[in-house]
Amino acid sequence: MRKILVILTVASIVGAAVANGKINRRKLGIYQSNVPETETLAEETMEFVYDYSYCVDTTGELTDNYSSDNMLLQISSDGVSKFSSFKNLTVDSILMSSTPEQISAAVMEGKLSNGEFMTIYKNYPTGKLTHTEKICQDWFSYEEDMPVLDWELTDTLVDVLGYECHGAKCSFRGREWTAFYTEDIPIMEGPWKLHGLPGLIMKASDEKGEYTFECIGIKSSANRPITIYKAPFNKTDRKGYYDTKNRYEINPYAYFEATTGGHITVTDQAGNPLPDAYEPEELPFDYIERDWRK
Repeated sequence: MRKILVILTVASIVGAAVANGKINRRKLGIYQSNVPETETLAEETMEFVYDYSYCVDTTGELTDNYSSDNMLLQISSDGVSKFSSFKNLTVDSILMSSTPEQISAAVMEGKLSNGEFMTIYKNYPTGKLTHTEKICQDWFSYEEDMPVLDWELTDTLVDVLGYECHGAKCSFRGREWTAFYTEDIPIMEGPWKLHGLPGLIMKASDEKGEYTFECIGIKSSANRPITIYKAPFNKTDRKGYYDTKNRYEINPYAYFEATTGGHITVTDQAGNPLPDAYEPEELPFDYIERDWRK
């Protein structure tokens, strides 16, 4: 029953992605109908909410060429941290407490729209960074050594949430990053994979403004558990992850059919099939790590 719900939702959203006989933006909206079990890694002591904004069309052809999500950075006393979508916490809560009928109604009301599936764990396992993400219907994960960022401190000062923040710059995986950290929160942490400054990174962006993070909320005393899904992860490495992500995003309909055995018919507003919908297309943006092709 729940599997049927997912497939029907995919078909309806694909239809909505087509306008005037042209696919302006290929994207599958796949609602998960259940939540994997979780394993607790640590208890957090602090949490921070970041506005994460990223450009989905550097050509400027799309009217709405930026997407955003609120991301939660959880930090434990033993050095483990988790950076994940705050929206997905809400969706998980709805799914775990609802009947199939209530879930179906929530889908129709648009209440189960997921945020970013990207989740970054630092110092899990010890000394490593773990990235997990759901691509289409499959879960992937890879580990890497904690990246070392060669920060250059600057004299720039900005205010974020009333905290005086000092500037720093570094080159990291194909982008030039500017970050602002506060010594008033003396933890060498930050959003995404950014870390290593003498205070919490409150704000960061690449030189083109294609990816930005800004802290918009702080809870200095928190006890939400830091968890990881007990999902059937496909173990890969960083390049393998980006290769798969790119293969999905340049041709999501074909990827969905190849990996699930399902079928999607893409039509224009008149109901005419669009055979070229299954042709790969060049993405109008680049990933946050631009060195992934090397």
